[in-house]
Amino acid sequence: MAARIEDYALIGDLQTAALVGRDGSVDWLCLPRFDSAACFAALVGDEDNGHWRLAPAATEPGTPCTRRTYLPDSLVLETVWETADGTVKVTDFMPQRDRAPDVVRIVEGVSGTVPMLGVLRLRFDYGSVVPWIRRSDGHRVAVAGPDSAWLRSEPPVKTYGHDFSTRSEFTVSAGDQVAFVLTWHPSHQPRPALVDPHEALRHSLADWREWAGRCTYDGPHREAVVRSLITLKALTYAPTGGIAAACTTSLPEEIGGVRNWDYRYCWLRDSTLTLGALLSAGYGDEAAAWRAWLLRAAAGDPADLQVMYGLAGERRLTETELPWLAGYERSTPVRVGNGAVKQLQLDVYGEVMDSLHLCRRWGLPAKPHEWKLQRCLMEYIKDHWREPDEGIWEIRSPRRHFVHSKVMAWVAADRAVRALEAEPDLPGDLDGWRAMRDEVHREVCERGFDAERNTFTQSYGSRELDAATLLIPRVGFLPPGDPRVTGTVDAVRRELSHGGLLRRYTTDAKPMDGVPGNEGAFLACSFWLAEALHRTGRTEEARTLFERLLSLRNDVGLLAEEYDPDALRHLGNHPQAFSHIGLVNAALTLFSPQD
Repeated sequence: MAARIEDYALIGDLQTAALVGRDGSVDWLCLPRFDSAACFAALVGDEDNGHWRLAPAATEPGTPCTRRTYLPDSLVLETVWETADGTVKVTDFMPQRDRAPDVVRIVEGVSGTVPMLGVLRLRFDYGSVVPWIRRSDGHRVAVAGPDSAWLRSEPPVKTYGHDFSTRSEFTVSAGDQVAFVLTWHPSHQPRPALVDPHEALRHSLADWREWAGRCTYDGPHREAVVRSLITLKALTYAPTGGIAAACTTSLPEEIGGVRNWDYRYCWLRDSTLTLGALLSAGYGDEAAAWRAWLLRAAAGDPADLQVMYGLAGERRLTETELPWLAGYERSTPVRVGNGAVKQLQLDVYGEVMDSLHLCRRWGLPAKPHEWKLQRCLMEYIKDHWREPDEGIWEIRSPRRHFVHSKVMAWVAADRAVRALEAEPDLPGDLDGWRAMRDEVHREVCERGFDAERNTFTQSYGSRELDAATLLIPRVGFLPPGDPRVTGTVDAVRRELSHGGLLRRYTTDAKPMDGVPGNEGAFLACSFWLAEALHRTGRTEEARTLFERLLSLRNDVGLLAEEYDPDALRHLGNHPQAFSHIGLVNAALTLFSPQD
């Protein structure tokens, strides 16, 4: 059985990532990319679906380590066990790859003499394929179809097969080191060059520390901000600059429920908030790479703009179910792909326009055809903003006139108008876009506002509320001091509260989104509430909420998508980029120098 979601730490090489439990087991790893099939899928199945445990032989599977931490300003994980025989530590990391992905695990004796046990159970294609395993030059080689993986140790450790797994038994005394390297490559290609695990560790630490040192934020809770930025970097697919929403699929929003989605893709809805976090924290290169990914993904007919894309901008993300996987804590189905890819979400037009506006404000040099793309997007949204859509939360029920979608249509027009006002030589329909901006604003304030309760609603004519309306002052639709803004903040805080945190919307009784079941508090929305409280003059309340949210991070500083205040546990895919973006932006807002 998989550990709790918050018991997992992340290691990665900027093209894929693995999750390592507190018991020393790697229970999730997709190779060679974030969205490739998993070779370790115990996280959403059981140990027969693939895992790699390395721990003292006397400890039972599932027994947590004594302590663990990331080495400072890095993605190198150090796990320590204190046993009756002595103390041992395991250092886990994935070096930034040259040709092939490697998982490196270095065992070091600290005191005494500790017997160790390694159990490697490779299962390709999401745990469904048992590979053929042979020996070659002292290595264990696993091959099945297109996949091949090589396991070696330095110094050599005797391995043997048992119960369709590869086992290694050895002892370490104080000062001893044994390094294991697992390398994947396409089975039709020759084995890639071997990495020196110790040299790779030195390079990885240097690379991460140099990168973390570029962070320009120097306010309170800097450690949490840097850890979140490292997590965002770790979820970046380096070849394209795309940032995955998470490295996992189907970790449930409700234990035992069906709200299980694949988040190993790039969402346009995250673009402005991501760019804001990167640019404000001093990471202009990463912001430029994300913008370049965004421009490539959005290129083409504006009518075909999708809500999400693959890591390289792929458009077909067909959703399927994997019935052989039992699901995380029996939460089924396990899904790969995401059916929301074909939804109409009008807010993404505003996200793209706002992102490119933000890049212009920060002085990133304009790209060829960038403004031409923006003009095409504007002409489309100008003709279609009155339509209902599925909205930011990707409902799987009939379309509605979501207030947040309309607000983001206003954002699109507003940013286009501002661009023309700043650069009169740019071609564009200034009068038409101004008229659209005014019309959208007027309609939202008339049809999306409940005067009786003094709050914006989720959709026209609805009494339901939506945490996304907390972004109204952030995007400039209304100033923070407007009574309708403060009323909305108060209403959302009151009606969507779950243990002092926020749900996205109400899912009780008749689920708004067309999916049965419930979900936890959405952490990004809770960070939005902290920002909104600060903007509306309640900074002490905002900082109190922010510090509570920091306390929900796991022992190595990571956040999943949601949190259950009743069961006191994380829910949803992990670690979640949206949650960490929320943390960074909230810190930058609440503790900016002008405060």
